Amino acid sequence: MSRIGEIMDELYQVVQDRRDNPQEGSYTNYLFDKGLDKICKKIGEEAAEVIIAAKNQDAAELTYETGDLLYHLCVLLVAQNVSLDAVYEELRKRR
Repeated sequence: MSRIGEIMDELYQVVQDRRDNPQEGSYTNYLFDKGLDKICKKIGEEAAEVIIAAKNQDAAELTYETGDLLYHLCVLLVAQNVSLDAVYEELRKRR
């Protein structure tokens, strides 16, 4: 597995753990508590920030915002009980 795959798997597990074992003050728990609308809103915001960073040709900001987007997508996947394996398989089909 690639480094990104390993990192995403680890992130997914951490997000799942936060959902299953809430911790006071956790931003991840805040998102789960606020629900699907909040999670989706954050994904929209982060996607817009990725686009702006790309349009500004700011590689550092693009890297940072892509990390935010991937994190929020991971929260959405956990909230919707969609596994990373399902996403990996979908991507594999598209090769």
